[in-house]
Amino acid sequence: MSKEFLTAAEYVQKLKQTPNSEELSQLYGYYKQATVGDININRPGLLDIKGRAKWDSWNSYKGMDKHTAECNYITVVNSLIKKYGL
Repeated sequence: MSKEFLTAAEYVQKLKQTPNSEELSQLYGYYKQATVGDININRPGLLDIKGRAKWDSWNSYKGMDKHTAECNYITVVNSLIKKYGL
């Protein structure tokens, strides 16, 4: 993982406002793809709505290489910093 990626992950915690659910979903998917790679767990059951949403987000980036996921994550974080501030 690059230093920029790690710094971006820290900045997410310092945003003045919590991103909306779509933005959080994007961040989660890119982060997991960048750090783990392709999804490696089964989709949670019907009653685990939050778990299913996270799984769906990560799965949507399946096949994306880790470097691209890192770059996309950094881009999203930079746009959130502009939108919400630190």
